[in-house]
Amino acid sequence: MGKQELQRGMDASDASNASKRDAGKLINTVSHQLKRQMCSHEAEDSLTNMQRHVLHYILFESLKRDIYQRDVEKEFQVRRSTVTGTLQLLERKGLIRRESVERDARLKKVVPTDKAEGIREYVLDNIRYAEAVLRKGIPEEKLSVCLDVLEQMSANLAGNEKRREEITDHE
Repeated sequence: MGKQELQRGMDASDASNASKRDAGKLINTVSHQLKRQMCSHEAEDSLTNMQRHVLHYILFESLKRDIYQRDVEKEFQVRRSTVTGTLQLLERKGLIRRESVERDARLKKVVPTDKAEGIREYVLDNIRYAEAVLRKGIPEEKLSVCLDVLEQMSANLAGNEKRREEITDHE
């Protein structure tokens, strides 16, 4: 369903109600509130929120498996050029390094440095705290439904973005 079709399906009362309980606006508000709640470690002070999120992802996912640039692209649903710039900055700040992989010299594994490893527990405690605040007073059933709905919204947006790219590519 295209943008015009979605808009045509809304009448004046729908538009009025949508502005009162606009999902995108609420998600944006919660995102900003969450950012304000999160405390950063001094090693992260000069990082943007995106750079901080990427570092956190690398810190925790690298405990379970090898991380590559394409993993970061997929996790954050951002373009290769964005991730390249973010990783270059994290590398310059001494928080990650990229190592060649024996099976494919073109492939570089993203590895946290000792400097980044030193803040892992701090970051983990901070995430646990923020999750506890977010979940406070919400029954598990409602939280589960909320998370399912947010995942579906993310999938909707990802699908719409792919369709828009396909249209742009064919013009």
